[in-house]
Amino acid sequence: MIAGIVIAVIVAIIVIWFIVAYNGFVKANNNVEESFATMDVYMKKRYDLIPNLVETVKGYAKHESETFAKVTEARNMAQGADSIEGKVQGENMLTGALKSLFAVAEAYPDLKANQNFMDLQKQLQQVEQDIANARKYYNAVVKMFNNKCQMFPSNIVAGMFHYSPKQMFEVESEEERQNVKVDFNA
Repeated sequence: MIAGIVIAVIVAIIVIWFIVAYNGFVKANNNVEESFATMDVYMKKRYDLIPNLVETVKGYAKHESETFAKVTEARNMAQGADSIEGKVQGENMLTGALKSLFAVAEAYPDLKANQNFMDLQKQLQQVEQDIANARKYYNAVVKMFNNKCQMFPSNIVAGMFHYSPKQMFEVESEEERQNVKVDFNA
């Protein structure tokens, strides 16, 4: 009788732990998806700003078509990516292309004084800050999820339900780690 009660209690504890662990994974996975969606909203705002920025710069720097093509191509790649890995790669490519666009803009003093360009630059600075904050949050949530996937005993539940570690949102090269220069008031 006592042995049956002990076994029932042990089984109940295991079942409760299993339910809590599974629900923890569901919650963590939803947090990862929500944080990526938030970051995606800010990246969409940036994608919407880029054509205006390119058109403004084009008016002053007509001979820089290769730079404009690279920015447009990078924007389309980042915007069209359908996976986190594709988004990371596209965003890194876009960051590099924007650096080239800003370097072109530096060569045109009239452009740097243009009110429309200054407004776009200010909006882009804000969006870049929002994206940076969203990336920090996303990476923090992914870290918590990945810890759950890799740490014992929750890794047993992760394996049973095919949860695997998610990719952090990181830059790929040293060149991309440098800040995009968006201060044209210097």
